[in-house]
Amino acid sequence: MNITVESLVVLLIVAFIAGSIGERIAGYSHRGCLTSTALGFIGALIGTWAVKQFGLPEIYMLKVGHSSIPILWTIIGATVFVLVLHLFTRRRWI
Repeated sequence: MNITVESLVVLLIVAFIAGSIGERIAGYSHRGCLTSTALGFIGALIGTWAVKQFGLPEIYMLKVGHSSIPILWTIIGATVFVLVLHLFTRRRWI
């Protein structure tokens, strides 16, 4: 799998936006760009796994290079991951 610089930049932007939206939906923020991007990537993994596991419809797919990202499920995955993180950590809610 070869990934171009443009594809990587698009993936980073999508991950940051999805992670930020996931944090806002959960009402919890770590207040960092890198953290939001990491949450977006983890949300994409969780969302993609859920789509395949449960046979959910792929809604709002974004094709980047040779891969596709389910945007809606990425945001939902990031939200779920933030909520699970909050169960194990005692950080402040906003």
